[in-house]
Amino acid sequence: MFKESDIVLSAKHIVKQFPASHGRTLTACNDINLNVYKGKTLGIVGESGCGKSTFVRMVISLDKPTSGEILYHGKNLADLSKKETWLNRQNMQMVFQDPLASFDPKMKIVDILTEPLINFGKLKKSEKENKARELLEMVELPGDFVDRYPHNMSGGQRISIARALSLEPEILVCDEATSALDVSVQESVIELLVRLQKEKNISMLFICHDLALIRSFAHQIAVMYLGNIVEVIPGEDVTEYAVHPYTQALLGAQFSIHMDPSQKIQSIESEAPSPLDVPKGCPFQNRCENCTDRCKAEMPKLKEIAPGHAVACFYVEEQKI
Repeated sequence: MFKESDIVLSAKHIVKQFPASHGRTLTACNDINLNVYKGKTLGIVGESGCGKSTFVRMVISLDKPTSGEILYHGKNLADLSKKETWLNRQNMQMVFQDPLASFDPKMKIVDILTEPLINFGKLKKSEKENKARELLEMVELPGDFVDRYPHNMSGGQRISIARALSLEPEILVCDEATSALDVSVQESVIELLVRLQKEKNISMLFICHDLALIRSFAHQIAVMYLGNIVEVIPGEDVTEYAVHPYTQALLGAQFSIHMDPSQKIQSIESEAPSPLDVPKGCPFQNRCENCTDRCKAEMPKLKEIAPGHAVACFYVEEQKI
């Protein structure tokens, strides 16, 4: 399912640290190793503050890693010059959580949609309206929206998707792109993204805190906890084959109207430690019922336990022996 020849972007040993008060250091991402494959969706799921958004900011060159490499077709993004970084933005575009915050409220939709194309010299000003109408139709919005302002219409997230895809990028990064939407609208936006992905053969990085949502369309899912990837698993296998205690806890905490009335929603015991005070060893140790002395002393490494399925957990390792 995942071929090495299909890798378009690869993160290798990515660490991102920020200075904090009293001489402390906050490690937002700790030894992240992930691949993005051609035409596939990589979902990254985890609680708020786990480092998901920090990671994708490095992917689209808004931040640089403290150490490690992010390779796009084998070229390290951190080594690009300012001009090369600017040119590379055509290949990787982002859809933000709050579309209205990413739009200039004084600009009409026609200008919002075509500004990227104008900036890169890919469109003449005389062609703006036709191109804007084409992009609106691509995301299933009426063409006459071109003369409206963002605050005078609904469908802001679709506008954001249309703008991001106007440059025909190879990778689309969605950072909590549906979290602020109603459930019915959320479903239609996901269906739109899945359709566009198939039509354009684009790769997607989708950041989300809702495992139930992301497993419905992601080809591969990385589960993140306190800056660490604890499990990587094919999206279709999450429900049946996820083994890390944190992933299982996320699955147990889900609510569905279709669930058995006798089934209880499981809560995750205790609170996550502060990112400024992550304990030695496994970061999930204080919330895990399978925690041992080894978990408190050593950091488990991601190890493949099945094709496309890797987990960082000593308990799982021992169960597999």
